[in-house]
Amino acid sequence: MSVPARTEVLIAGGGPVGITLALDLHRRGIAVLVLEQRARAEPPSVKCNHVAARTMEAFRRLGIVRAIRDAPGLPPDHPNDVAFRTTTTGIEFARIHIPCRRDRYTDRSGPDGHWPTPEPPHRINQIYLEPALVAAATAAGVRVLNRTRLTGFAQDETGVRAEARDLDTGAVWEIQADYLIGCDGPHSETRRAIGARLAGDPVVQRTQSTYIRAPGLIARMQAPPAWSTQSLNPRRSANMFAIDGRETWLIHNYLRPDETSFDAVDRDGCIRAILGVGPDFEYAVLGKEDWIGRRMVADRFRRERVFICGDAAHIWVPFAGYGMNTGIADATNLAWMLAAVLRGWAHPEILAAHEAERQPITEQVSRHAMGTALALARARGSVPPEIEWPGPEGDLARAEFGRKLLALNTPQYCCGGLNFGYFYDRSPIIAYDGEAAPGYTMDGFTQSDVPGCRTPHLWLPDGRSLYDALGAGFALLRLDPRADADPIIQAAARAHVPLCLVDLDADAASAAGYSRKLVLSRPDLHVGWRADSPPPDPARLLAHLTGYRMS
Repeated sequence: MSVPARTEVLIAGGGPVGITLALDLHRRGIAVLVLEQRARAEPPSVKCNHVAARTMEAFRRLGIVRAIRDAPGLPPDHPNDVAFRTTTTGIEFARIHIPCRRDRYTDRSGPDGHWPTPEPPHRINQIYLEPALVAAATAAGVRVLNRTRLTGFAQDETGVRAEARDLDTGAVWEIQADYLIGCDGPHSETRRAIGARLAGDPVVQRTQSTYIRAPGLIARMQAPPAWSTQSLNPRRSANMFAIDGRETWLIHNYLRPDETSFDAVDRDGCIRAILGVGPDFEYAVLGKEDWIGRRMVADRFRRERVFICGDAAHIWVPFAGYGMNTGIADATNLAWMLAAVLRGWAHPEILAAHEAERQPITEQVSRHAMGTALALARARGSVPPEIEWPGPEGDLARAEFGRKLLALNTPQYCCGGLNFGYFYDRSPIIAYDGEAAPGYTMDGFTQSDVPGCRTPHLWLPDGRSLYDALGAGFALLRLDPRADADPIIQAAARAHVPLCLVDLDADAASAAGYSRKLVLSRPDLHVGWRADSPPPDPARLLAHLTGYRMS
């Protein structure tokens, strides 16, 4: 493949975060090039198993949500439940109901069934998700150079001069770009090159992960299969994820505090204790990885024209896909700002808002993840000895422990607050009005039009999602047709800021969390401004929202 000598945005790393960023930029008309060290179609690690609702909303706006939901993985009718058992083949004592893929849009009975979103979460392993994303990107025309590594770069006020190496031939190319984004993972060379340092908690949990094929496992289960099966007994505690819903699983064996050496832990013995099978049971190891869960956040996300996103910017305990999903939120935040600058309707100073907005959220989410990890570790360390006993004593122990685990795990797997509740409260490009945003917990949230909050979702009278009507730029939402929208529309036209007007039913909008007659929604679906009437100087407002008043 020929290597372009120039691109507007160069992305190092073709994982889910880098590819989503590339897709978003490409959709906005930006020339983008992705460098990926793996070969084309080389599978990623068996890591993330969950795509959050907020990420699925982003995929919907990119026009790829159907491709993601239809990608291989769990069969359409496979339960997406989280089951708690003494062993995989032992007694089940609690279960979180999460609808299967077939029923995800219609079954509202689960803990996340009430969420105000057009796109509920999706359970799919990264080995299936990533190829679907790459296929969508290449079909759209995004350039991806495989087996290519970013080896260095220099930047000045006019752009970035990057060096890339073909890992097969050794050929070296120079690529000019306006901006460089490092989506190159937890060992990011881009992060080191911009002088960013990670800080936080270096050890939260040690985990021995094994990817297995066990065709005979389902037949030995006493309860219906689940997406996540947590095994808890006095000997071992683990979480097992169904990968294909038939014969492949990923087992996370959580090491005890005194087990500090991975090599000293008998992997096969632990797997059999987790599954509840003897030495006669046959399974094959397809892959294995030992890792330490951490909570580390970079002290900076940018140096001039070079940014970092995803695991390059933050590393934490990989519960519920927080890392990948937060990285994709980084990408959608940065994409619209970069596109706005490159197309000339935002000032370059706007790019400082990316770190100002995303770093505090990253810190908050990582602490939620760490808190959950520590609480679950304590629970795993307090498995009642009667958990496997037959009879009334065992039944009571299982019931009580099951209630405890449901209380701990339901917020983790159905984390509405982390999807919809977070807000930007210190952004230089949001017009705050003095009202505080509603607080949120891991699973609790309140939709609100307070500037900085996620633009509240509602369904339009014609059956469409509001988000389907907003376009790729700013959107002026009007709850009262008598409210004068023309001053803002005209100011946007003069400044070449893309903006559409969407009229909402006042009663439906009020029920969804809207409290003002006019609300400006940003391209990333966060509220930028609200009022009951146009501002005295609409041009000044738009200059604020697009970074011109930062200079």
